Amino acid sequence: MLFSFSITLALLGCPLSAHAAPAVATPAPVPLVANAATIASVLKGQPSVADRLKKLLYDSSGNLLTGTALRDLTVFDYNNQAVASGAKGGSILLATVDNFPILEELGISGAISFVEPCGLNIPHLHPRADEMLTVVEGIMYTGFVQENGFNTEIETQLGQATTIFPKGSIHYQYNPTCSPAVFVAALNSEDPGRSDIATNFWMLSDDVIDSALGFPETIGDGNIDAWRAHLPVNLAAGVDTCLQACGLSQ
Repeated sequence: MLFSFSITLALLGCPLSAHAAPAVATPAPVPLVANAATIASVLKGQPSVADRLKKLLYDSSGNLLTGTALRDLTVFDYNNQAVASGAKGGSILLATVDNFPILEELGISGAISFVEPCGLNIPHLHPRADEMLTVVEGIMYTGFVQENGFNTEIETQLGQATTIFPKGSIHYQYNPTCSPAVFVAALNSEDPGRSDIATNFWMLSDDVIDSALGFPETIGDGNIDAWRAHLPVNLAAGVDTCLQACGLSQ
């Protein structure tokens, strides 16, 4: 299945599955354009959209680029993206200003995710973007928790449907079936960021983790490193009950 990303279409992107389990920070998107970050920085200094496009898409003689040179700057091909090392539950492929510099100052980014049976996109948040997620194949369970004061989880089950995750909310996606699922996500920032809740929490000092969890009899200085060692990469293998039902238990 091939997916391309064109500036003539809305940016689409992706999250993944749900339920317990920590995570390792999502790696930066793989640049498809040489010096993508440097190019984006130069574009940020241009006074208008037209100036940015001319700076990006014209050659030094003032002529519009053609062929592959133009396509590489205006079309994002997810097939050229590398999957995060160690991910067991599928893949999340990102299109952000880090690897698609034409997004500079546009306030949009996207992703696509291929979720294996029982795969879980571990709980995380985007500090700079709201997210609209659309399931295009299979079934996904999702949920999010907002800030203190809205003390409940909003859960959804999606077929070919769309839901949202407000900026800063902790959310997840989970494939509860024995068949693959695919979703895309659109975010309203060219640099949405991602913070995996469990992974970043476990970066804190041992005594802070121990006190914050409130269970020193089961998690303490003597076994915190053991917990850290088992944190999954963004897409975890999945929820135990689903893995068992699908004959995928490890």
